[in-house]
Amino acid sequence: MSDVIAIDDYLAQGGVLSSPDNVPPRYRGELLRLMSSFVDSQLAGSAGFAASINFAPGIKARIAASRITLEKADHAERVLGLMAAFGTDTGRYEAQHDWAARIDRDADLGTARHGADMRLSVFHYPITGWTDAVAMNVLMGLASGVQLSELSRVSYAPLAEVFREIAPREARHAELGLEGLEHIAATEVGRVGARASLAYWRPRVAATFGVAGSARYDTLRRLGLRHTPNEVLLAEWERIVSDRLAPLGLD
Repeated sequence: MSDVIAIDDYLAQGGVLSSPDNVPPRYRGELLRLMSSFVDSQLAGSAGFAASINFAPGIKARIAASRITLEKADHAERVLGLMAAFGTDTGRYEAQHDWAARIDRDADLGTARHGADMRLSVFHYPITGWTDAVAMNVLMGLASGVQLSELSRVSYAPLAEVFREIAPREARHAELGLEGLEHIAATEVGRVGARASLAYWRPRVAATFGVAGSARYDTLRRLGLRHTPNEVLLAEWERIVSDRLAPLGLD
């Protein structure tokens, strides 16, 4: 018991762990949950965005959509590789869910999990066209930037390193989306469609930050797996979204 308390204190004070061999059971459970949520979200995001390749209006847009689809799958594979060190059967894991499955577009999951996998709720909703895909990618890409700045500080050093490697690529996804959104917003018809899609996706992406005053956050903070409250991250995302959309006349 004293060893567990000592490790908790170590983590709470900013300590890091570097191997599955020195990870206590409770920490292991929370770490695997965090990694599973990320992997499942990336796989579901990749599968959902794959269909958008055929929505693309031109070759450059098709290449951008293909790149995002590929890199999200690669991000999932990198973190799944870390899970293998904890005994995860990666081959079975990849095949156990239908990552392209989606719910009715009018459904409202809020922050709740749905189904058997651990994807964030936003990845359960379907994308309906190119403008919709671009709007979702912009909002979720900017959210990923905020979330990865938090995840890059997790107390499991190998995972923090992977997140730091992934972050610039996710930032590029958001920039590709903003380039596409700027093109769409160049016409009044485009702006109307973009505003409708942004209004649809904005609350659903906001839900990925979780609830304010979360008791779960306190648990993860003590383990060094979180550092900034949900509501602070959400406010930062809202600020960034407004700053990026305002010049396009879309905020």
